[in-house]
Amino acid sequence: MSPLSPNQRAWRRFLKNRPAKISACFLALVVLLVLVWPFVSPHDPNALSDNQFQPPSARHWFGTDVHGRDLFSRVLYGAQISLLVGVVGAGVSLVIGVLWGAIAGYVGGRTDNAMMRFVDILYSLPSIIFVIVLITTLEGLLREWLEAMGSVTLAKFARLIFLFVGLGAVSWLTMARIVRGQVLSLRTRQFVDASRALGAGPLHILARHIIPNVFGVVIVYLTLTVPAIILYESFLSYLGLGIQPPMASWGSLIAEGADQMNPIRIYWWLIVFPGGVLVSTLLALNFLGDGLRDAWDVRGGN
Repeated sequence: MSPLSPNQRAWRRFLKNRPAKISACFLALVVLLVLVWPFVSPHDPNALSDNQFQPPSARHWFGTDVHGRDLFSRVLYGAQISLLVGVVGAGVSLVIGVLWGAIAGYVGGRTDNAMMRFVDILYSLPSIIFVIVLITTLEGLLREWLEAMGSVTLAKFARLIFLFVGLGAVSWLTMARIVRGQVLSLRTRQFVDASRALGAGPLHILARHIIPNVFGVVIVYLTLTVPAIILYESFLSYLGLGIQPPMASWGSLIAEGADQMNPIRIYWWLIVFPGGVLVSTLLALNFLGDGLRDAWDVRGGN
């Protein structure tokens, strides 16, 4: 029997991790519902009605909100934005962090020192405050510029664009440090020396030999970056600085539910269901990240 490859051994270790497997199935179900529900849903998530504050029932599984909208449809509608912000923001973090860390680690010397001191400076800044300042100061300018260019439809998504860029721009710092540390250990390996001896340039070595070898670590950290960005977006939406109506995200739905709370009557489903789905998704992403980390850990078992 031929020996298992490192990826096959990692996959086998992952399949033995029950929390990670359950989390992967849960996330797959959430993504499937988000993709399929708009085509089969009997309720329009933005349709207003006179059935305000209806508790959960067979007709409205998660109840209705202050405008009579079906909350289950709203939660899945908000999942599109929350997951999109998380994935796109993590993608921005991936591109910037991998390139920055790989270049710094491979070049070394003064270049490495200057690049990592820049990362240290950014680390000292409160990231969420940076995103808030970015949105409040530049969103209007971007919207006006897009409208002047004739992109009226795109101008409506100016805040969403800043959420993508801003949250990704403050989430790449740890990625860069992780990649740099991996590259520092890989650049002295024999296969890298052999590639240099054959005349390969730095870009070729980085693209064909070094970056593919840090891919496993990068994917693991990426699964931990997505929930962090979703949590950032939810916090901003709760403050009123994130997604604006008629769009919705899990954070904005929780904020809408909190606005309806009063001492006379508590519409618990407006908080429990959006918050429960958000917490469950974040936990699943973290369990999945832990499972992937353990699977690709070279100290793991067979």
